[in-house]
Amino acid sequence: MEVMDTLLLSRIQFAANISFHILFPTITIALGWVLLYFKLRFVRSGDDRWMEAYQFWVKIFALSFAMGVVSGITMSFQFGTNWPGFMETVGNIAGPLLAYEVMTAFFLEAVFLGIMLFGFSRVPGWLHTMATFLVAFGTTMSAFWIIVLNSWMHTPQGFEMIEGVAHATDWWAIIFNPSMPYRFMHMMLASFLTVSFLIAGISAFRWLIGGQTKGVRAALQTAVFAAALLIPVQIFVGDMHGLNTKEYQPAKVAAMEGHWETGGNVPLILFAIPDQEARENHYEIGIPNLASFILTHTWDGEVKGLNDFVTEDGEVLHPRVAPVFWGFRVMVGTGLAMLAISWAGVYLILRRRRETGDRFGVEGLPRFYLYGLVAMTFSGWLATLSGWYVTEIGRQPWLVQGVMTTKQAVADVPAPMVLSTLIAYLAVYAILLGAYITVIFYLARKAAKGEKLQGRLSSTEAEVVAVPGE
Repeated sequence: MEVMDTLLLSRIQFAANISFHILFPTITIALGWVLLYFKLRFVRSGDDRWMEAYQFWVKIFALSFAMGVVSGITMSFQFGTNWPGFMETVGNIAGPLLAYEVMTAFFLEAVFLGIMLFGFSRVPGWLHTMATFLVAFGTTMSAFWIIVLNSWMHTPQGFEMIEGVAHATDWWAIIFNPSMPYRFMHMMLASFLTVSFLIAGISAFRWLIGGQTKGVRAALQTAVFAAALLIPVQIFVGDMHGLNTKEYQPAKVAAMEGHWETGGNVPLILFAIPDQEARENHYEIGIPNLASFILTHTWDGEVKGLNDFVTEDGEVLHPRVAPVFWGFRVMVGTGLAMLAISWAGVYLILRRRRETGDRFGVEGLPRFYLYGLVAMTFSGWLATLSGWYVTEIGRQPWLVQGVMTTKQAVADVPAPMVLSTLIAYLAVYAILLGAYITVIFYLARKAAKGEKLQGRLSSTEAEVVAVPGE
């Protein structure tokens, strides 16, 4: 019983660590490229609005980068403390991939981050722009190598097992394993959508409290247009990713869809309460044949059910259904909300452009819409975490698909020890996350306060200049 308790607690602890950590790379991966866009627009046009946007959002980047580094170091310790079987079995593959991430990404970011943050007025303009590019490139390379390792754990290729230890036979096949391209594209788009709504939400907040500057207008419009463009692309990539998952991890797809029996003409279940003990759904509401069409692109296509992944002796080789089933629906629901609010924003901005002639079209946006953007500020986090849970819980009981189970990798340590560290982690993470969000809104309020003060000073100066001419 203690082994099972240790296993469950270790899984919860790693989930807590990865959930906290992934929030910050999800921001920095895309925000680096957005900062580069702001900088290039400034260089090309000389318009100060783009530099204003850059100078505000580079602070958020620095804060997020620091949080990501610290939480990543903590998370990596758990490979040794909680999951020694993982490195003992697949360390010959996982170790080099993690080392590549450090050598090609982390060092690059560390070297040029200082220039990016503090070098605008101290180094030539081209060097500062190049530093911004290299930091953005470094965050993407970091994501690439981490996704390579994670994807290999889902669709392992290019190795052989010798006395219970994995040895690489084809690094090309390991790196470009069957699910890697889809996972990488899906994660990159998730990052850009997360940042789009973060920028849109914080910019809307600044606008509502009086920070109505050109830089806020530019950032808000850029974010809304980017989200409106990227969410349909994400839906398309998600469909391709789902088809790949159906081929290599059909048990995960069955759990996502909540289907128990193999068959054709499968409905798309919108709502149900999965009952794993009875192996059926309660209160099921679905659209006939739609799951078959989505997963096979034919209306009567066959889809494997969860009961195909139970052995004759009763061993269950599929994940727990409820968290995967509901996690998938939270991700899709959040994505649809993103689609609706971003497209509504594009319509409203374009209409304001026609009415006012302002090429940014932000002034005059309805307050209820701006409040909606503020409410969606961290919606990207919700979509990313729910999608991550679907991916990782959906792989169970496997840690490396078909190679080793999660139970085989867990450390043989007392459950109370794991529980005590879990509680400590959760307490620290709750405090840090609250502090992070508080600081972001503090910076937004501080910027808006300075902008309002500057606006009042400008008005006073205009009155003084106008007096002699009266």
